[in-house]
Amino acid sequence: MNISRRTILGIPAGLVAAGVSGRAEANAGTDWHALADDVRSQMAWAWDQYRQRAWGKDEIKPVSGTFSSFPLKTHHLGLSLIEALDTLWLMGLDTRFQDGVDWVKASFDADVDGEVSVFETSIRLVGGLLSAHLACGDAVLLAKARDLADRLLPAFATPTGMPYRFVNLRTGVPREPVTSPADIATYLPEWGTLSRLTGDPRYTAAARRAMVAVFERRSPLDLVATKINVLTGEWQSRTATVGSYCDSFFEYLWDGWQLFGDAACKRMYDTCTAAILKHQQVWKDGNLWIADVDFETGAVVSTEQDELASFYGGLLGQGGAFRQGAAYTESWAKVQARYGVLPEGYDYAAAKPTQVTNALRPELVDAAFNLWLIDRDPRWREIGRLHFEAMKRWNRAPFGYTDLADVTASPKRQADHCPGYWWSEQMKYYYLLFSDTPRFDYRDNYLSTEGNVLKGFRRDEAQGARRRSS
Repeated sequence: MNISRRTILGIPAGLVAAGVSGRAEANAGTDWHALADDVRSQMAWAWDQYRQRAWGKDEIKPVSGTFSSFPLKTHHLGLSLIEALDTLWLMGLDTRFQDGVDWVKASFDADVDGEVSVFETSIRLVGGLLSAHLACGDAVLLAKARDLADRLLPAFATPTGMPYRFVNLRTGVPREPVTSPADIATYLPEWGTLSRLTGDPRYTAAARRAMVAVFERRSPLDLVATKINVLTGEWQSRTATVGSYCDSFFEYLWDGWQLFGDAACKRMYDTCTAAILKHQQVWKDGNLWIADVDFETGAVVSTEQDELASFYGGLLGQGGAFRQGAAYTESWAKVQARYGVLPEGYDYAAAKPTQVTNALRPELVDAAFNLWLIDRDPRWREIGRLHFEAMKRWNRAPFGYTDLADVTASPKRQADHCPGYWWSEQMKYYYLLFSDTPRFDYRDNYLSTEGNVLKGFRRDEAQGARRRSS
């Protein structure tokens, strides 16, 4: 049984209806399709800048017009190009999409004597290649995704089944056994899709074994901590969080159920979520926050919130805790209203930033998009609109969109880096949130933690549109 992002149990119909009717008036004047066209134009402009100044490189530096490499230190794999592909396809930027596919087919080669993050390489590059394959059907993209996953597999050869943090793409030599639940367990949607498409069960088996291994080592409170040794299975920290180090572990428990109907994944998700809401839920001044706590005692250890955690409201909504998910998203939306762009760190007790940078992050609009898929409340579109317009105002640089060095400065100070996920995540969330594009199935879909579409493309609609325009 597959569950779409809209088929979420436990949301009272009256709550949904009241939310939509109560907020619709404030958004009545917004031309969402015009806003979607603007998103599309910004994407096309940024892509053209990348095409001119950093083609085939990993990440453009939009202020200086230069580039940097990631995830390898001295070799480029075309990260931003691959991350952009399914976003370009959804937007109907077909010539640009095909140019990117042609580069991948001719130039992408993972046979490099260099070390990569297993987690980052999987969600960004394996996921990006898979979503591009699903968009256009080109078998070469699938073959390259499989080759890359095969190069990551040696990292999973541990006594626990939990992977090392790093692996050499050519030699298969792994490194760093102390890693996080997110690094260990964020594989099943991509690798399960790879197994489905290739008929090779190894990918699903490795991803699922790693996920279960983390869950089985949860504390008596059903919480997991931020660091664990994959060789011994012993925890190396005591902090439980829904932010970085743990965030996508919880996300992929739900996603294993949503994408594959894996009932064990749903049981694990429900167990973890019940524990988080019991031990980490904090209300302050009418706002909901998810505190960091000791994973064995439940005692609050920090009131700082990682900006990455702002995605969690959408996940709560998907999993049935819609009231808490909406409230947590609104808490972050108030911080956005205060600073325009979210700081990387925020202390809810002190009501001030702990880190004033912003790495061009997509998490708040990710949550808004997921909540909107559930109830279609225009409030979530409004949060996305404010997020997009703030990005246009503060993050646009001469050669693309850049991260910020200080969101509290006036004017805000730019840095000089466009992360690869910008192309895959918020530009896609904006467009899907505003456009009602016929290329996407809004009722039955799946987007990964990196925003890659692994279910929901409507290729017949895209082909029909091209025929009508020819």
